[in-house]
Parts: sequence; structure tokens; C-alpha cells
Amino acid sequence: MFQSLNHVISMKDFTREMIDEVLELAEKLEPFARGKPCRMLEDKLLALLFYEPSTRTRLSFDAAIKRLGGSSIDFGMVEASSVSKGETLADTIRVVSEYADAIVLRHPKEGAARMASDYSSVPVINAGDGGGHHPTQTLLDLYTIKRESKLEEIDIALVGDLRYGRTVHSFAYALSLYGVNIYLVSPPQLQMPQHIKSDLVHRGITIRETNSIEDVLGKIDVLYMTRIQKERFAEQSEYLAVAGSYRLGSEMLYSARENLIIMHPLPRVNEIDASVDATSHACYFKQSFYGVPTRMAVLVKLLGGNV
Repeated sequence: MFQSLNHVISMKDFTREMIDEVLELAEKLEPFARGKPCRMLEDKLLALLFYEPSTRTRLSFDAAIKRLGGSSIDFGMVEASSVSKGETLADTIRVVSEYADAIVLRHPKEGAARMASDYSSVPVINAGDGGGHHPTQTLLDLYTIKRESKLEEIDIALVGDLRYGRTVHSFAYALSLYGVNIYLVSPPQLQMPQHIKSDLVHRGITIRETNSIEDVLGKIDVLYMTRIQKERFAEQSEYLAVAGSYRLGSEMLYSARENLIIMHPLPRVNEIDASVDATSHACYFKQSFYGVPTRMAVLVKLLGGNV
């Protein structure tokens, strides 16, 4: 089923069966992500092209290919590359696809990964394209829920920057395949785009909107926090108007369900207080680790490793 996908650009390209294949494989690969020796992709080379800052995505992909026995080449800082000389993304992709077996691309422009796939002779994995999509983040988020809770028919709240947050855009589409109920929590200026909400309703998903975390805390199984992304605002005044809209503290969890898990794609700024880290609900650091076996699974699926 997964073999029909040559690139990983958007969760819209995935069926539920394809997602389940990745999650099942990630679970099989998790012991290797924790250090068990593996030579599954020992002859493969992964190129990391990040036009925007990244810690978890860049390092977890690097860890994933190396845990599988492969190796990587890194684009490094944009300023130190030929981009600073005016080289186009298309030309960069043409060149790098001759060096490596797959390309991981992060770019500030929405649609850049889709365009790059048109010029690449090897698989392109979208590691975030502006306010567009971040499919492997969604896959690791789903894997986290599967490992720490359950995926079927849960109640989940997406909180924070739902307008510009590519993470929640991809995540919402994927969640719609699992019959969940979704609460959207954001300031009015940062509501989920209408076309995404319409798509979710068309898929039979129940959506409720509010601007208060307290309204949903006792009703959900998963709380998915996101930061307000300063870099997505054209004007600083617009950012300052919504910055700090949400701050989750441990004292707010008195009404939470016992099985509630709290997730965050990280980095966090001040939207989750450090006091939450010690609670049984905190799951965001586990979530970050789960990026390694999940991305290992994606690489194996794309590059043909034998499990």
C-alpha cells in the first residue's frame, strides 16, 4: 500500500491503511531506535536540507538514518550555501538528488516541498513548508497517542496557533481518519482556517470551538498544545496581540481525566509551565523521542529496507 507513495509531502496523500502501516512498523523499529544494532539501510545516504531552524526534526531524522545503519549529509546554514549566491530551490534539489537516496526538506514557503518533488530523482520528505504541512510530525503524534493512549474515537483538543500552525493542519486531517471528536481552542485571530474545518466536517468529524482551555480540560483524552509562532506574523503588533494567550499550569489539571495526556510538538515558550512536567499527564518529551522510530519507519518504507 505505502509503495504507491514516492514522496511524503502531505497527510492528504495518506490513507488510514498507509498510516497504520507506518505506526505498526515504528513499533517494530522502536528497539533499534533505543540502540539495538541495525544495518537495515546501511547503504543509504540521507540529505538534510533545512532552510529554517530546527532541532527535533533535523536531529531525529539524522538519528533515524544512523540508527538504521545509514548516513547523512547536511545542508548546514543557508547563509553558507549557494542559496546565498542566488541558487534556486529547483536547482539545489536537482543537484542534491544526485548525491543522496532521499531528501528531507524544510522551507519557509508553503508548497515548496511539493515543487521540490517535481525536480527530484529521489524521494522528498516534507519537514515543514511554511504554514502548510509537516506530515512526519503528524505521524509521530499519532504514534505517541497509540503508544500512550488509544487512537480510536477519542476526544482531543488542539490549542494555540491553529491558523498558521502547519503541525495542527496535518494533524487534524489525519485525526479525521480515526473518528475522533475535536475541540479547537484559539484566540479569534488564530482560528483554524475555514477550508480545513469544512473538510473535517465533510469527513464526519464533530468540531467544537472555544477560546478557553478550562472549557475543555475535563472533557478530553488528549491536550495538544502549540506555541504562538512569532515567525509567521507579518507585523509584530499582530503577534503581540495574541502572544501569551495560553499558559497551562499544573494547578489547572484538577478537573482533567485521569488518562489525559498532554502533547506539544516543541519548542515550547511559555504555554506549558515547567510544573506540568512532573505530572503523569506530561507526554511531550516521550513524544519527541517517538519521532525517531516513526521517521525510521518512513525511511524504511521509502528506501526499501527489509524488516
